[in-house]
Amino acid sequence: MARREKAETRGAGGHELTAACRVVALVGPDAFKRMERTHTLRDLLVKAHGEVDVVHYSGESAQAADVLDECRSFGLMAAHKMVVLDEADALIKEDTRPLFQRYAESPSDGATLVIRARSLIPGHLGKAIEAVGRFESCESPTESEARSWVAANALPRHKAMIDKEAADLLVERIGADLGRLDTELEKLATAAAEDNRITRELVAAFVGKSRDEEVWSIQAKLLSSGAAQRLAEVRHLMDVNRTPATLILWALNDMARKLHSLTRIITSGGNPYQMTYKLKLFGGSDKAFIEAARTLDPARALTILRAGVDADRRSKSGLADAERAVEIAVLRLPRSAPASVNK
Repeated sequence: MARREKAETRGAGGHELTAACRVVALVGPDAFKRMERTHTLRDLLVKAHGEVDVVHYSGESAQAADVLDECRSFGLMAAHKMVVLDEADALIKEDTRPLFQRYAESPSDGATLVIRARSLIPGHLGKAIEAVGRFESCESPTESEARSWVAANALPRHKAMIDKEAADLLVERIGADLGRLDTELEKLATAAAEDNRITRELVAAFVGKSRDEEVWSIQAKLLSSGAAQRLAEVRHLMDVNRTPATLILWALNDMARKLHSLTRIITSGGNPYQMTYKLKLFGGSDKAFIEAARTLDPARALTILRAGVDADRRSKSGLADAERAVEIAVLRLPRSAPASVNK
């Protein structure tokens, strides 16, 4: 009987997550997926064995021998044990890898070892795991996959229906981070308690602005401000709103690029308003940009753009302070006439 059970365990690996898995590796950058798959496995084990002991180890502090001895030892109360090793990539290295491989080749029938890591090369260890369990990739989803996940999980997880337009806007504003999306869904479901329906309007009201919207608001404010106001504005964004300096620098360089394009059109006698759609100048900001561009010539605009790009490169390489680069870059920009901004 024992031999037959062992054969059935080995035959369960590689195809799907089941209670027969004795070693499971959940590997990838998406921590939410790793956690969700762990919960799924625990539910399967509880259904198959009744009560299950769950023991956690951190790969940053645990010893390989302690983790594997835990797997081999009998549980005091429950019929089965689930041993979870987090940050496994910090522990499973060249010297300890053979220990985990030998364990996977002959795992304990009374325990399931769950290896969770951001990155782990399968190799021979991966093959040994797949023979008795599953080596599963937990990659971050694409935005399309994230939208599908939101649509499929709002009702079963949070008891609220979500409109397609609302799901699209939520992913646009949050990105394809399932953990953050789930947190926002919980908040939105609470806000939609009366009719249990999450609408686009609800997402717009309760979820923060997207990167593009935030950048646009930065640009609109800076073009109509004087030097002191600009410095105060960017300091407020960095110190109070916690907007990353790299994002503000990106916005400033985007402004310089648009201004350079407009100066070339203006000096060549063209109509700058014909470029506003291509440059994505909406919501009245076109007038402010064109007015500011009229104070420059293409050479000066190009100098501002090159200086901003160089500052961005240096800050990302650790050669310059990003916040200091923002303060310098914001003072280089021309100013549009207040009257034109308010038209």
